[in-house]
Amino acid sequence: MSRSARNNRNKIPYTKPPINFSDQVSQLESRGLSVADHSKAEFFLSQLNYYRIAAYCLPFEQDHATHQFKPNIGFDDVLNLYIFDRELRLLVLDAIERIEVSLRTQLAYHLSHNHQTAHPHLKPELFFNPVIYGKSLSNLDTDIKRSQEEFIKHLTGKYDELMPPIWAVVELMTMGQLSKWFANIKTRADRQSISRIYRLDEKIMTSFCEHLSLVRNHAAHHARLWNRDFTKTPMLPRKGDNDLLNSLFTLPDSDRRLRKLYNTFVMLAYLMNIICGENHWKDRLIELIDQHRIDTDKMGFPTDWQQKPIWQ
Repeated sequence: MSRSARNNRNKIPYTKPPINFSDQVSQLESRGLSVADHSKAEFFLSQLNYYRIAAYCLPFEQDHATHQFKPNIGFDDVLNLYIFDRELRLLVLDAIERIEVSLRTQLAYHLSHNHQTAHPHLKPELFFNPVIYGKSLSNLDTDIKRSQEEFIKHLTGKYDELMPPIWAVVELMTMGQLSKWFANIKTRADRQSISRIYRLDEKIMTSFCEHLSLVRNHAAHHARLWNRDFTKTPMLPRKGDNDLLNSLFTLPDSDRRLRKLYNTFVMLAYLMNIICGENHWKDRLIELIDQHRIDTDKMGFPTDWQQKPIWQ
């Protein structure tokens, strides 16, 4: 018998019936959650989905098997955590957008200048893995053909090359696509010339771009960031900027806290310092945490994180 067949044999039918929004509030109350305003709770459940809200109930449960809440926990406590996470996603997306735009600029600038061509993306010899290169080029070609951007229409209509120049097509690349193009650049010198702008080694930059594309996808698709474990964590630098090195949370690889987002926030704050000059992003993160009275330990923060130099 196959593994799939054995697994199916052990499964049981899902028999739980759907319940209306009012009964969903009652179910939360039966588990010990204090609901001061039934109409408010019912309204939010009608807009946010009980199953979505349930994820934010977890830190307030004293028994996950029965979903019983700890004493003196109210619906507003759960809602506060949900609102924090939503605002956190927007803040993270704001930083990643700026990093993405900067990386587009640097990739286009350095590849075109290093190889004295407007079309380095059409030179397969500049890239390491031909399969990844072919797929990346095919995806880019699809995006160019679908694009309604006037500058793309102008360039494809006027010039003879298979694609517009690198400084135009990078504007169609997502963070995930940029990450793949960057990681597939053949020579370390090319990758390093880009990474040097951010005062990072190219291996660190490659790893962080891959991690950021994953975080960005979660945030853009409204998935929970608070308390999430990320299996693909960024490689941490061992040398470089002292403020960065002294602010990272360095732990044994097996420590689960490394899967949380603290080190991601440190790297975002560090890159925002370089990209934006006067950087208020880190202040907004601190303010958001303080405003919602968030237990940062649940996100893998060290206890003394605010004393670390990147947050000063």
